[in-house]
Amino acid sequence: MHIEGGISTKLASALVNDQETLVWVTDQGTFRVADMARAEGISGNFETIDAVLADGEAMASWHRWSQKVLSGGLEPVNPSRWLAPVPRPSKIVCVGLNYRPHVKESGQALPTHPVLFNKFLTSVCGTGDTVRPPADTTQLDYEAELVIVMGRRAKNVSEAHALDYVFGYCNGNDISARDLQFRSGQWLLGKACDGFGPMGPYLVTADEIPDPNNLDIRGFRNDQLVQHSNTREMIFSCRELISYISRYMTLEPGDVIFTGTPEGVIQGQPPEEQRWLTAGETLAVEIEGLGRLTNVIGAPEG
Repeated sequence: MHIEGGISTKLASALVNDQETLVWVTDQGTFRVADMARAEGISGNFETIDAVLADGEAMASWHRWSQKVLSGGLEPVNPSRWLAPVPRPSKIVCVGLNYRPHVKESGQALPTHPVLFNKFLTSVCGTGDTVRPPADTTQLDYEAELVIVMGRRAKNVSEAHALDYVFGYCNGNDISARDLQFRSGQWLLGKACDGFGPMGPYLVTADEIPDPNNLDIRGFRNDQLVQHSNTREMIFSCRELISYISRYMTLEPGDVIFTGTPEGVIQGQPPEEQRWLTAGETLAVEIEGLGRLTNVIGAPEG
């Protein structure tokens, strides 16, 4: 929800005193949402994003809580680690080949239906985390993506109402091991490795993103811009994706959808120019209004 005074709703999951905590990120500091609720005398469980998503009306009076922060009535907290905004999604649905220029650089045919694959809970990590690839991959790649966070159960929803089921949006990076991805006819192995689904640093609630298909998206490799597009270049819009996926599987609150990446990935470069990611490199994703997600590639596991 948009807060009076121009302060936006940036909700993050973080470790505070070694406990997972839902926090509100502002220019004045970072505040525990549960503390804000208690200060306003609002009952309910606001300790984690899971608790808030389980209660569809939990944030109904959110706009009033900000007054305690603006008046200096609450003490900010200092998280020791940033988690993914939704640390435990029950489903991570990913979309491949969803930007026309990316399809062209990949040398594949334009899809007539969304190309879907999935990641797992062990793929999830947050901003600042180190991604350690499997020891036997030599073709590690990045993919800057917009991520949809569902807020309501969605089954067979229409395109016209699909965005009504969204809680918010965040940055994502669909880390991909290309040699593992194309080892067989299924992409799963190269997409769902541990740590291959960074998200963050926070999510912005859906009411502040009136059109998710008109957002500037950028991907960086060692601070060099390598991907730059706009989400309007998607083949299948956010509305279409939610509606399509919900025909076949029920989307639950907290489920996330990686909506695809634009052009500029390593795989799309001529073979003689491909320099795959190596340990020590830094990746970042910036989407308009959603902050900056940053991760470091670590030494291979094993």
